[in-house]
Amino acid sequence: MDTQIGSMDSCKSATCTDVCSLPTHGAVSTVQNSAVPWNSVESTLGRHLARRLVQIGVSDVFSVPGDFNLTLLDHLIAEPGLNLVGCCNELNAGYAADGYARARGVGACVVTFTVGGLSVLNAIAGACSENLPVICIVGGPNSNDYGTNRILHHTIGLPDFTQELRCFQTVTCYQAVVNNLEDAHELIDTAISTALKESKPVYISVSCNLPAIPHPTFSREPVPFMLSPKVSNKMGLEAAVEAAAEFLNKAVKPVMVTAQDVSTMLRSGQKSIIFLINNGGYTIEVEIHDGPYNVIKNWNYTALVDAIHNGEGNCWTTKVRYEEELVEAIETATGDKKDCLCFIEVIVHKDDTSKELLEWGSRVSAANSRPPNPQ
Repeated sequence: MDTQIGSMDSCKSATCTDVCSLPTHGAVSTVQNSAVPWNSVESTLGRHLARRLVQIGVSDVFSVPGDFNLTLLDHLIAEPGLNLVGCCNELNAGYAADGYARARGVGACVVTFTVGGLSVLNAIAGACSENLPVICIVGGPNSNDYGTNRILHHTIGLPDFTQELRCFQTVTCYQAVVNNLEDAHELIDTAISTALKESKPVYISVSCNLPAIPHPTFSREPVPFMLSPKVSNKMGLEAAVEAAAEFLNKAVKPVMVTAQDVSTMLRSGQKSIIFLINNGGYTIEVEIHDGPYNVIKNWNYTALVDAIHNGEGNCWTTKVRYEEELVEAIETATGDKKDCLCFIEVIVHKDDTSKELLEWGSRVSAANSRPPNPQ
């Protein structure tokens, strides 16, 4: 897995005079939607990154603000082709980018240095295991702080800025630390193209003082400027779709989904149907090894969603305990409440599970309890 880090010396010489002219302390974003062509010499690092995301088909970026990424977020917002979706926490942002990559082919999230990067790490690891090209962008320390032996906030209290990078090296196929302008264009473009070619996540750290600065290299064509299209086996794809549809149509138990970030979905005007399966605990763990730790305190989940709703936006919630109630709730969600975000809490017994899960649980239990081999 490749890691590229910008030169410290070129960073200082290329940015110190430009940075002094940027807004300071308590500045409010003044970045506006620009008619400047993407290949203009006036293009900034932030605008360059935003336009590269648009060029590969990303139209929604999932983010959590932090002081190291605020200026970068300004430039992402200013890009007409991008919609910035604010999430409640970094893990949610990462999983949203994961789902987006599954649906659209590539996803992106933006978090802040270390405290945000370590929080999103689990989602990026999942994307890595699922071969999903997720571009994880982190707002990094000021370029002038590299090599100074300073201790910064959002770290573990050591003058070492590489802890986050080392974590991402194990779950991404390319890592770019952008802390100077001279090679920022090449690092960003190589990271993005590598994510697409390898179908794996990549990590891009951008120093917090660089997004608003223009540089001549940002007028260049992408590196590489063309990617070979992925060839799909049409007959194989059609056969797979038919087999999956047949399997789902014959399923005795419906496939249902739990959801996070309901407040973000409401703010974004989503009209999804969310099924929350409430079985009072950890059913899978019960089938492997039962104990009191597998029972959790029950919440009033529909009331929680109602509190998040707070009369803003369109939302409908209900709680069902029987099959007839579930059928009626689905009819309502797809009929009278089709213009709402619908949240259906399904109350099921803790032992309401499939034969396959029972068999799997007993096999895992047996595998986990094998005694040590003789020494």
